[in-house]
Amino acid sequence: MKRALVPIPSLLLALAIALPLQAQAGRSCEQAKPTAELIVKGMQLAERTSQQLDASGARVVLLARAGQDLSKYGLRYSHLGIAYKTDEGPWRVVHKLNQCGTAEAAVYRQGLGEFFLDDLWRYEAAWAVPTPQVQTQLLAALHESPSRIVRLNIAPYSIVSYVWGQKYQQSNQWAVETLAAAMEPATIGNRTQAQAWMQFKGYEPTTLRLGPLTRLGGRVGSANVAFDDHPNDKRFSDRIETVTVDSVFAWLPRAGLGAAPVAFKL
Repeated sequence: MKRALVPIPSLLLALAIALPLQAQAGRSCEQAKPTAELIVKGMQLAERTSQQLDASGARVVLLARAGQDLSKYGLRYSHLGIAYKTDEGPWRVVHKLNQCGTAEAAVYRQGLGEFFLDDLWRYEAAWAVPTPQVQTQLLAALHESPSRIVRLNIAPYSIVSYVWGQKYQQSNQWAVETLAAAMEPATIGNRTQAQAWMQFKGYEPTTLRLGPLTRLGGRVGSANVAFDDHPNDKRFSDRIETVTVDSVFAWLPRAGLGAAPVAFKL
């Protein structure tokens, strides 16, 4: 494995500063505290996932959870992060979370336990193992400079942000754009370039069929839902094109960037 370019303690300290941890990230501010039973289940899922990831032999995977019920849209998973095995042994996840259901988001580094302690809809993990080349490039992005892994992140957040837009950025969008930047660090320095690379590699977003009442209700009722970045011809014909975990998992093997996803549930 290519070693980090800075000592591990210094790297972890820098990441802790660059990727702050906050208890409410990714959750509603009104959300009740998890019960002991949910904490136990979340930790069990984390432990079993860690064992499965170790057995895979991978150093980096794209890791997903099922935080919401998206079955009415034909989707199984809701949230994607980049998980990597540290030199010390434990797996860590770098992922983007919005703040308490607001329209502001940041990138965080967490353990598997924290990743699965969110209020999950289904206690299931899924991951795709990238090719060795993709793993090497992602590890370089994770280790070489704390600022590199967050350079394409922007704070304005919408859970249904337009796949080829730059006004907002949701969690899955950040993950796949960051993958693009990791693959071409010398030529990709902004989101427009990352999205062009995704298009070149044949990425296809999910098209959500949302009626006008759903669109208007979402815009008024939730700060983290906005549709004004979508092209009018698509938005007003109820075609909301956004990045989903399922679409990324389908794209990786098609583009020769990784294997088909593997799932595990309690």
